[in-house]
Amino acid sequence: MKRWKVYLAGEIHTDWRERIREGVAERSLPVDFTGPVTDHAASDACGTDILGAEEQDFWKDHKGARINEIRNRVLLGEADLLVVRFGEKYRQWNAAFDAGRAAALGKPYVTLHDPSLTHALKEIDAGAQAVCSEPEQVVEILAYLCG
Repeated sequence: MKRWKVYLAGEIHTDWRERIREGVAERSLPVDFTGPVTDHAASDACGTDILGAEEQDFWKDHKGARINEIRNRVLLGEADLLVVRFGEKYRQWNAAFDAGRAAALGKPYVTLHDPSLTHALKEIDAGAQAVCSEPEQVVEILAYLCG
């Protein structure tokens, strides 16, 4: 039986990742999860923590973004499937980038967002293999894929 590698990208302020992980664990599905660093402060500070302080925010962000890009590019490249979550409260520009990167790599992706965001995400959804509104729907997709 295939062991699936699923990259969970996007919004970090709700429990959607945990709900997917719990649903997969309850069904004992052969799925391993990866994704970006979800500790916002740690992700933002990794560049200056490793490479040294910067006076300007632009360069602080630039250092962190480049180091995070190494992790994200490698893990997404190894993934079989990307699940990308768009939340209502925060802009997830990185999530849109990850969906585009997945498409460019020929990787299938599933979007996860509230139906109220359908119009705003219509182009990203058009490239997705599935559009979900609840994490449990992602679990159902994974169960089907593993079946």
